[in-house]
Amino acid sequence: MDLKEILSRLEIGNEVEIVKVLLQYNQENSQTFTFDKNEENLQIKVCRSLLTALGTQEGPCCQRASLETLRILSRDKRALDPVATREGLLVLAGLAQLPSAQDGADPAGDTLTPEQESVVVEALKCLCNVVYNSPAAQQVCADLKLAHSLCTHLRSRCGRHAVGLFSLRLLFLLTALRPDVRACLQSQLPAVRLLREVLERTLQVRWVGPYEAGAPEPEATPLPTEDNERAMEALKAMFNLTLTDPAEEDGQHQVRLIIGVMRHLLLLRTETEEKTEEAHSHAVNLLSNLPAGCLDVLIDVPVQGGQEQYGGNNMTAVQVLLDFLEKRIDKGSNYKEGLTPVLSLLTEGSRRHRHIRRFIKAQVLPPLKEAKVRPEIGTTIRNKLVRLMTHVDMGVKQGAAEFLFVLCKESVDNLLKYTGYGNAAGHLVAKGLLAGGRGETKYSDDEDSDTEEYKSVKPLINPITGHVEEPMPNPMEEMTEEQKEYEAQKMVIMLDELIRKGVIQPMGVRKDCTVAPLEETLRQHTHESSGSDTD
Repeated sequence: MDLKEILSRLEIGNEVEIVKVLLQYNQENSQTFTFDKNEENLQIKVCRSLLTALGTQEGPCCQRASLETLRILSRDKRALDPVATREGLLVLAGLAQLPSAQDGADPAGDTLTPEQESVVVEALKCLCNVVYNSPAAQQVCADLKLAHSLCTHLRSRCGRHAVGLFSLRLLFLLTALRPDVRACLQSQLPAVRLLREVLERTLQVRWVGPYEAGAPEPEATPLPTEDNERAMEALKAMFNLTLTDPAEEDGQHQVRLIIGVMRHLLLLRTETEEKTEEAHSHAVNLLSNLPAGCLDVLIDVPVQGGQEQYGGNNMTAVQVLLDFLEKRIDKGSNYKEGLTPVLSLLTEGSRRHRHIRRFIKAQVLPPLKEAKVRPEIGTTIRNKLVRLMTHVDMGVKQGAAEFLFVLCKESVDNLLKYTGYGNAAGHLVAKGLLAGGRGETKYSDDEDSDTEEYKSVKPLINPITGHVEEPMPNPMEEMTEEQKEYEAQKMVIMLDELIRKGVIQPMGVRKDCTVAPLEETLRQHTHESSGSDTD
């Protein structure tokens, strides 16, 4: 269907003919995401005519078809000028039945007919496209306080799946793209509390303690797709609103309730393994935003009970997080976005909570029984994490190293025992611990115990590689003294050439255990030596 034909029918104003051509265009272009640049002006005219038509009292069928066409055209950023205005956005907000932030009007409750609901959903979809593609529209929405209207919408229409889903998606977009909208929602509205309540209803949370949700029944059906979709949108919006500390008076109380809901979500199953992993990913992202001091809610569930060796705490949710971590490592791609949040979460949880650290260490760094294989070789989660310590991405490398360092109670000697000096050197240099010692965090005094098998081979372990190496033949054994001298001179010449070409640079260790160019460290040592001499 040609846009010129649509424009001519819109100008004539025959509703039956308009619906006919719009439905045909929508069907033909439902999967169109790139548009002819030569038709830019025509697209703008069609958008303007559609907004004019939508501003009149048309029937739901014509409104729905017009909105669907507008949604398709709004995929093109160049056609948004008529829509990304105060007047255009007010038309769409009115069709979405968003209460006006200016006059305080309330929506028409939860009494939408199916035809009205389809119009509301299409209007919300249009708003999502326009807000995503147009900074001008984002500014207008901020001025209109559209996010406040969405919060009111969610309170009254949360029972309708599609309306609630796209209201949450639009709220996510506004809070992601406009920091001022986030700040406004945090200071003027209990938006985080509202989203938590939406999650509680969606996930059917049943509180059995102050911050403890009842465990899902073993035979419970998986979380339906519709509920899962709505929960994911709520989690994304809540992530945006928790990027800074909550401004509400009962902020810590709200944080603990949120963590209780997240624990419940981690124990739920969805209809597919992929959707379950996605849900866990959003839960991890949100938990990473929250104060680590409140993560005891994940393990402190008195009604469900726990394990005696971990102070009576329940480690089921922590085990889910560990399994999620290993799955993300095994994927072998997108480590920065997919892996670093869960590494950060488990690191801070282990740093702040002794029982979480002890449980995770028992899984990740169990007592060593032998050291015949290099620590980075193998299929255990320890082997996988050690391999990540030399990853090309700095964030991934540092995240994996810090996680293992915290599990070792920030003891350099313990870290080297599990990883070898070669894998850990970069992290120790960054922390100024190349000469040994401990980090700044204070941990309990209980000491790690080595197995008898490990003790028997400990003197034979190469500290650089972290394993017992097979005896290697001495390449100089059959050489004469003249040959040895010749090889040594050749090595000096090669090293000198590499230094002069800038391929390598001799380095030394400063007094504070950080690495610096050799000339600088020598000057420092010479200055200290001359300063200490006395006549």
